[in-house]
Amino acid sequence: MTAAKDSSAHREPVFEKDGFRYYEAPRPLHFPSEEKVPEGKQHLHLRTALYQILELAFGAEHGIGSDQFVYWDPTDPRRCVAPDAFVRLGGPNDVFRIWKVWERGAPHVAVEVISATERDVDQEAQLQRYRQMGVAELVRFDCDDRERPLRVWDRTDEDLVERTLDRPTSAECKPLGVYWVVVDDPVLGRALRPARDPDGLELLPTPVEHERLGRASERLERDRERQERERERRDAERRIRELEEQLRRR
Repeated sequence: MTAAKDSSAHREPVFEKDGFRYYEAPRPLHFPSEEKVPEGKQHLHLRTALYQILELAFGAEHGIGSDQFVYWDPTDPRRCVAPDAFVRLGGPNDVFRIWKVWERGAPHVAVEVISATERDVDQEAQLQRYRQMGVAELVRFDCDDRERPLRVWDRTDEDLVERTLDRPTSAECKPLGVYWVVVDDPVLGRALRPARDPDGLELLPTPVEHERLGRASERLERDRERQERERERRDAERRIRELEEQLRRR
């Protein structure tokens, strides 16, 4: 003990801070940005489509993520979740590897897509992590559940309380001002889509749909301009005939 004291007494501190001398540099905590977990192809397509829709619709104003780790405890890197899609209202939509709640705030909306490869996950433990993370609305979509494909939890009194849905395939997304609807997709099977109405008649478009709609809109605009020019031509010809008729009468 005495030798140890004598040895440390002659060591130079690495640095001093707040009245304390540190003889060893503190080891920084490592917050991983990825985990080697297999992802089914159906899950990948469902997650990617949802992320692209949210990015297109809300990325100009809000922070959007997909499958990045969200950490809420700066002292414990094990406390994290990786939503399939999440939105932070008013948050910066920059490029990030991980999301730290103490720096960026908790996401307001988080979505978990459940498919065959994710069905063995402890859902109650996952729900508890989202409670701790501080999300305002948690959405769980199970593409293979025919009776309850859609479930939603709202943050109430520091807890996540499951919402009673009028329909199992439609629910309001309160933070974003849209609706979650379950639709039949010709490629993905059942898919979760944001929509502007509870019946899913006006779905928020995917990038491919947005481009297709843009081309259709351009064609309509060209047709309208062509029709307008044709109308102007006919009006000009009519005025010319009227003037010629007036000249003949004179």
